[in-house]
Amino acid sequence: MESERSGWTGHWRHILLLAGMALLLSAPLWLLLWMTAVPGRSYQGPLPRITHQQRETAARLKADVAIIARKPHNSVHLREMESVARHIETQLRQAGYAPRRQPIAAVPGVFNIDASLEPTDPAAPTLVIGAHYDSYGTTPGANDNGSGTAAALELARKLAPLRGRAKLRLRFAFFANEEPPYFQTEHMGSLVYARALAARGEKMIGMLSLETLGFYSDAKGSQHYPFPLSLLYPDTGNFVAFVGMTSSRSFVRSTVGAFRREVAFPSVGGSAPAFVQGIDWSDHWAFAQIGVPALMITDTAPFRYRYYHSEADTPDRIDYDRLARVVNGMERVVRDWTLDGAL
Repeated sequence: MESERSGWTGHWRHILLLAGMALLLSAPLWLLLWMTAVPGRSYQGPLPRITHQQRETAARLKADVAIIARKPHNSVHLREMESVARHIETQLRQAGYAPRRQPIAAVPGVFNIDASLEPTDPAAPTLVIGAHYDSYGTTPGANDNGSGTAAALELARKLAPLRGRAKLRLRFAFFANEEPPYFQTEHMGSLVYARALAARGEKMIGMLSLETLGFYSDAKGSQHYPFPLSLLYPDTGNFVAFVGMTSSRSFVRSTVGAFRREVAFPSVGGSAPAFVQGIDWSDHWAFAQIGVPALMITDTAPFRYRYYHSEADTPDRIDYDRLARVVNGMERVVRDWTLDGAL
């Protein structure tokens, strides 16, 4: 009898050991599924016929990118940087805003640009919609990040009629010094901007970084990912991605869910630790440093766009019709948030 009990004890120990090993081996998979779980379903199938409004949006985006991406523009190419800044300011003024410059003290001649749509209640929280307007090195930067800059300008135009009805403060921010050698340093424009807002006690409920948004492909194998995201996402680069660090998981989920309700366009979304390649490669990183929920909206840049950080990153590479669909979708999302006063 004693030997029988001993046998059963050994049997259950063996089962518990196997169960523990299975749980241990499955934990990374469950973590990956938790990080990438977002509401709704990505749109599939042929895109709906482009609307007249989307065509008009595409034309304005194309015109903006043509001006922004004429030449390299950054702290080394200050004359062209100033030219791009003036274009941004002109477009904002024409939409009824009063743009302001925020100098980056350690880099003479370089500055952020800020314009706000004020809420009916001055104590209302802020949503920042931002894009960096500098280009990398000697590249013209049509997709990176003329596309994001043009998208931010278009959102500012489309949302301007909410003046007098807004329950959120919308800040449209155009950042300098996102590209190397300033990326994720003290002189990165978005970090200077985020810290200034935090220092004056402005309550921020979220930040949307519009980054490298204009390239799409229907070819199989056109999309790549860093591991382990390659295990879950499609290999056709026809979608827009919503990406954040794990601290912004809730914000990523709410944004993806809202976008999927508003527009028929393929989308993926997810959050991951910053050590996963590409997750923190834009200005949303700066806002995460001060504890603000932040995400990047992107075509995934080098994981799809072969001309990333090259002198071939020119305006003719961009799919303005698909970019317009994304921008019009995000305009509806932000409009709803702004009128409701909540995300």
